[in-house]
Amino acid sequence: MQSESALQERAFRALDAFQIEIPSWGFANTGTRFGKFLQAGAASTLEEKFADAGQVHKLTGCTPSLALHVLWDLPNGVSDAPAVRALERREGVVAGSINPNLFQDQEFKHGSLCNPSAEIRGRAVQHLLDSVAIARELNSRDVSLWLPDGSNYPGTQSIRRRIEWLQEALRSVHDQLRPDQRLLIEYKPFEPAFYHTDIADWGMSSQLAASAGPQARVLVDTGHHYAAQNIEQIVAWLLHLNLLGGFHFNDRRYADDDLTLGSIDPYQIFRIFHEIHAVGPEWLPQIAFMVDQSHNLKGKMEAMVQTVCTAQELWLKAALVDREKLAQLQESCDLVPAEELFRDAFWQDVRPLLREWRRARGLPAEPLAALAESGYVERVARERGGRMAAVSSYA
Repeated sequence: MQSESALQERAFRALDAFQIEIPSWGFANTGTRFGKFLQAGAASTLEEKFADAGQVHKLTGCTPSLALHVLWDLPNGVSDAPAVRALERREGVVAGSINPNLFQDQEFKHGSLCNPSAEIRGRAVQHLLDSVAIARELNSRDVSLWLPDGSNYPGTQSIRRRIEWLQEALRSVHDQLRPDQRLLIEYKPFEPAFYHTDIADWGMSSQLAASAGPQARVLVDTGHHYAAQNIEQIVAWLLHLNLLGGFHFNDRRYADDDLTLGSIDPYQIFRIFHEIHAVGPEWLPQIAFMVDQSHNLKGKMEAMVQTVCTAQELWLKAALVDREKLAQLQESCDLVPAEELFRDAFWQDVRPLLREWRRARGLPAEPLAALAESGYVERVARERGGRMAAVSSYA
């Protein structure tokens, strides 16, 4: 049994090491393919997104970077870098992963990197190269790629040729990475393709990363798997293969909902975190923990703070598993005690330890309550909502 001081030291060490990147699009008005519900306080400019991100970091102490989307946040490419650096200094958060956009332009209707047109494939590759240049200019380590390419009907595309085009494109992008940069390759079983998706699972993503080069890694989106899939086993394999680059955090009821992290299956996130803790702290710098959520119904700020706090709780629960004792029980195949030890760690209430850590770090003990008391949400709703109304009436 650990002493109270030893337990606190272990908890503080785990929390100090855990940092989460939050997404610029999580503060903006976005929606589903069916529509979106607007919020008066939603951010509509990069300045507002940085301001919101800075506020979340002040409340939680563990979100020092903001993921940026190239076409939404950086439409002028590297020319936008000076403005971003000024916002970094002002808001106390830095630019995080750079996210290319290969799903928005009309020319990508039949694919981007896998398009049958060599000319369109070339333009898609150039967009990725521009994204690498932006990341280099902003000193961002990761270029995070989600590829929506696929097809809706059997026989309408050559799956094998598209594999070859994709491998060729990713190699050419990888060759332009700076030695300290990485290419993170995300996979999804579907969306928006309905028949075949070009990067549909972790095996395809792993093969593409290995083919692209040593600075390519796999990105695991916790919300985009089949309902019964064992994500922690995928994570364990990627750790074993040295191919795990990071996560996009969200949750899902079926396969693609992007719900708030831990709102449906917090035990799953705990199990994933356990696999990471099990390989040791030296792995942490290699893993990017990123949120990928944007809420229509919940308030933007409240949902983001809630997500970060939930991630911290589940990370801490997993950090406090008695792994030495668990290993002994696993070795002897003592099934019930092993599972109970594991479950006990999940069910323990770590919120008091989290509050102690926050106080010790000069942070609000209850970030959600502090956000409500600050009046920040109401203030930005008045300011931004008023500007939106003025623009709407003028138009």
